[in-house]
Amino acid sequence: MRMGPDVPLLDYHKRDFLLRRLTQTALGGPRLKLGQSAPPYVFVNQVVLFLMPWVLGGVGTALYQVGVLQDYGTAALSGGLMLAAATVVQGTATGARRRRASAQRVPMDSNLADEDVWEFAGCAGSETVKFLIPGKKYAANVVGHSVLAGVLCALGTWYLLPNRLASLYGSNIGASVALFVFGWLTVCIGEYSLIVNTPAETAAFQVLDAYEITALMRPFYILVFAAVDLADRFAADMPGLKLANQVLHVVFLGLPVFWMLGVLPPLDALFLWGMEQLLELGLGGSPMSSDVRLLGMVLVSVGAAIASYFIPSSVGVVVFMTGFGFALSLDLSQAWFALKLVANRCLAVKKFQDAAACCRAQIWWRATVFSLTVFALALVEAGLLHYELGSQAFSKTSIQAVISYVLMVLLLVTWILREVQTVYLFGIFRNPFYPKDVTIANGFAAKQKGLSRIGAFRRILTTVVSPFAMIAFLSLDNSLHRLPSVYIPVGFTRSFRMVWQNTECALLEVVVVSAIQLLLFESDLWWNRSLNTGTRLLLVGFIRNRLFQFVSKLQFAITVLWTSWTEKKQRRTSSAPLIILNVVFFPVLLTLVVLCALLSSPLLPLFSLPLFLIGFPRPVRSWPGPVGETTYLCDDTVYYQQMVPSLATALQAAFSSGSLGFCSPGSHYLCRFQDRLVWIHVVERGFAYCHVNIKGLELEETSCHTAEVRRVDDVFETAFEYGDQPRRPSLNRHFGNILTPSTVLPTKLYSDARNVLSGIIDLPENRWQMKDDFTKVLLWVLVRHRRANLKRPESPDEARKRESPPLTPPEVSSKTRERTSIRLSGADSLSMESIDDWTDNSHLFDLEPGRRTSKAPGSLPMLFSSLPGSVEIEEELEGDRFYKSMLPALPTLGTGKRQVSRRPAGPPPVTFNSRCSELLAVPRRWRTAPCTDAELKEMGQTFPENWFHFVLRQLCFPRLKDDPFGSPGDLTEDPALREVYLQAVLPCWIGMFGADCSLPSPGQIFRTYNGDIPWSTCMRWLAGKEELFQLALKAFRYTVKLMVDKASLGPFENHKELLSCLEGYENDWFVGVAAEKEWQQAVLQEKPFLFSLGFDTEKGVCTSRTLTLQEFPLPVGRLCGEAVRGQWANLSWEMLYATNDDEERFSMQAHLFLLRNLTIQAADPPHGSPIYSSAPLHVPLL
Repeated sequence: MRMGPDVPLLDYHKRDFLLRRLTQTALGGPRLKLGQSAPPYVFVNQVVLFLMPWVLGGVGTALYQVGVLQDYGTAALSGGLMLAAATVVQGTATGARRRRASAQRVPMDSNLADEDVWEFAGCAGSETVKFLIPGKKYAANVVGHSVLAGVLCALGTWYLLPNRLASLYGSNIGASVALFVFGWLTVCIGEYSLIVNTPAETAAFQVLDAYEITALMRPFYILVFAAVDLADRFAADMPGLKLANQVLHVVFLGLPVFWMLGVLPPLDALFLWGMEQLLELGLGGSPMSSDVRLLGMVLVSVGAAIASYFIPSSVGVVVFMTGFGFALSLDLSQAWFALKLVANRCLAVKKFQDAAACCRAQIWWRATVFSLTVFALALVEAGLLHYELGSQAFSKTSIQAVISYVLMVLLLVTWILREVQTVYLFGIFRNPFYPKDVTIANGFAAKQKGLSRIGAFRRILTTVVSPFAMIAFLSLDNSLHRLPSVYIPVGFTRSFRMVWQNTECALLEVVVVSAIQLLLFESDLWWNRSLNTGTRLLLVGFIRNRLFQFVSKLQFAITVLWTSWTEKKQRRTSSAPLIILNVVFFPVLLTLVVLCALLSSPLLPLFSLPLFLIGFPRPVRSWPGPVGETTYLCDDTVYYQQMVPSLATALQAAFSSGSLGFCSPGSHYLCRFQDRLVWIHVVERGFAYCHVNIKGLELEETSCHTAEVRRVDDVFETAFEYGDQPRRPSLNRHFGNILTPSTVLPTKLYSDARNVLSGIIDLPENRWQMKDDFTKVLLWVLVRHRRANLKRPESPDEARKRESPPLTPPEVSSKTRERTSIRLSGADSLSMESIDDWTDNSHLFDLEPGRRTSKAPGSLPMLFSSLPGSVEIEEELEGDRFYKSMLPALPTLGTGKRQVSRRPAGPPPVTFNSRCSELLAVPRRWRTAPCTDAELKEMGQTFPENWFHFVLRQLCFPRLKDDPFGSPGDLTEDPALREVYLQAVLPCWIGMFGADCSLPSPGQIFRTYNGDIPWSTCMRWLAGKEELFQLALKAFRYTVKLMVDKASLGPFENHKELLSCLEGYENDWFVGVAAEKEWQQAVLQEKPFLFSLGFDTEKGVCTSRTLTLQEFPLPVGRLCGEAVRGQWANLSWEMLYATNDDEERFSMQAHLFLLRNLTIQAADPPHGSPIYSSAPLHVPLL
């Protein structure tokens, strides 16, 4: 990826397209600028359709002006004419569509054809009509939009009557004419987008407009303005409403500009944003994690506020608002979830599932008991205090004033305790109390005990003490006695809920209100005279919310402006002029930031330049659709799935103690560990809980991504790793970066270590020893497998039923396997003599001098697949081509040098000395391999009999009731048991290493480990014995791991150590390939260790990969939420409107302060590309 200031903002072939689209958006749909020449009637038709509402409305206006019709008659006439015209337009589009469908045309595909190339056959041709009027997809929209077009024209005519305009502005003819002309242009733009052709909107929220909602956006805003005018017409004399109507008539002329700039949101985003603002600012709630939860919570909260108005008793109002405020601040969906966990606990199959379900149910029941206790105490406190002391007036010595002082102390203490637990005070100064060494191995957990106690104390203050103190303050307010009053449910309902929903913000608001009340107690001001305490809290809450947003947005704007010049790679030729413009017109920039804060909309830096626009208001989640619904899955996703439960537990302690700062919906955090990046987004917050969305980012091999990741590492290392420097407060060297380090989270996850096996796998003595160890490991694997399946002897009939004839190669290759496929390769193989040409001085993966070009008969195709992102990745290796160029070609083992003697169809009958031997013997079908007697005799001479007896002695058998003879001790003296295991081991050994006693090459070991085994007669037989093949492959992989361990740690002194090592592999390790499904299962089951063998194509050496499950300190930092929202707003505009999907565009380049590349990757698909995105996770904070 290119980096630097010369990267284009927009791909050159998209510039003309964007210019045409901007023209169409500004005019509301007419395409007057095309990418081709068009007949004049195309443009004339569009102008006629555009001015049609004005002409129809002008007819009614003329009749009204001459006194023929009244104003309502004029509106009805214009609306009826527009309805008829819209019906004709839609009917024309439908007829043209049917004609085009019935016409038989020869498709002419051209790779050079632009999307704007049209064939105009005539003024009324089907292609021309389709170009002018694309039509609606649904019949309901045809009818509904036509009716709405008539209503819109009627109200627009009424809204812009000249007499009405003259009455509003005092018979100012110039103002009336300007409003009439430009107002009708606005109406025409809205009508054209509704009924003729809907343009692409700069304010795009959804990726696809499935239900044609975009066409309703512009008419909706016109109807809002008309509704205000109607209210002014029919309402009583209200000066405020008339003033608003006058202002809105002027603003009405600017609607096309607002639509062009994308300031006004689409309808879906508008309603979601409106419900969020109503719930958060008006009702004391929180943005919710889903649209359904948001709608349900708004309805219930509004119902509770309305119900409180009709309660006649002030005590009843206080108790009702306290109870409902507490109940609505809880996550009630967890009750049903916990009941399901308890019901399904007995049906869980795995023990760890049972334990997890039981643990979660117990946690919920404890939380339920705590919540019920707090609920009861809050009701009792609120009712008693208001009943006994609620009538007292406020004074500087009253109980309410005393509680005000207590709340001030609580605010100061909780704020100090929160800052003390972070690595930087105020994000600038290093915290002297924070532990210097964050590595758990060096005692970070022990050093943090003091901070943990501080966090626990702060949790008590914020969860219990502060809410009850604020409930006492609100219950003692005497304004609650002024019933009935609309202001009571408006202000106090929100206040009683904010106490629980967002305790820290509520504490700040109550302290500010009480401080102002104490300072202005004796003043006769509007604050004291006209506002009650609930309304004051509502006003202060709005100011607090918008002020915090203003500061964050201003910080983001200054960062973009400053780094556009100080960062060399961000400095473009346009940077200096843009900086000068921002400095000269700084009041304008400040106004934009204030408007964004007032609207709670993102500040949009166009193309990531210091060219700021007001983004349209949208929900805090920034993206449509359910949280975590879409993601780009890959093989590394499983590592994020494994770490999420442990990370959620760590977040529980961090959020509740305050070490992550102030947590609110819209907060973003970034974690970093090795090659993993975790993005945490808080989407909902309530009493003692929050919902978070955790995303996993993929480490892309691009220069931009790598540059930002290095900056993240530098930020965290500077904050959490001092080395041996003395502990002293110092400044945050990366102040101004949107990432501010907060703390570390102890998280259980896998560390990934990759080592080069040079000096291990290429040493001949290690490979000779590996051949010897394979027999021992395979014997142990087979004995352990038989002991695990020791139930009853297999009857001859069952054996014959399970016996399967040898599979032919096509049959084997057509099987679909979840585990490692059996891959027999015979092409491009060498003779055994060519292997001897390899010496210790040769390169490990040099090309062999000789190569057999003939393909062995009966060879199977390559079925090898690997896991992207792991050391087994072979995207660029492409099967045999990789081995031809990098690995020594392997011989077709077992051909040309051995003759298989004709043996009976089945093995000869075997007589065992004991019943235990009979049960422990391998199945009869595993002893039918086409091996010669000479090979059996040769293997018998090297058979590790002492090891075999040692393994048998370690077995523990239950006493069999029907065992009349024999004991486990007889196993070592039974030659028949040794013979059957010898018959099973021999074909596996030959299949893995070949019949010749030659040294396996490193390439052969690597290929066999990954399941790509050379073809041989024994391997062909083994292909039909899936279970035995998997056991043999497992033993081979264990042997490779054993070779690596012995080379690193030294040889084993006795059989006991070897057995202990193998048992450790079985219990604590997963040795395999990352491409296998079992690897991912082992990760999710949290196997302590995982091992795989890979190959480094750049260095040409074999590598090992070891994953170790441990608890690591995961550094986490807080991101500037408004910086994230602003960059996501620009990303949405670029992708959905400008279609600027070039991966090398300027807005995708690395930005070391804004972390632009990482922020874009963390966006929801299809704009971003997270490889893991969780559903909203419930994180309890008790």
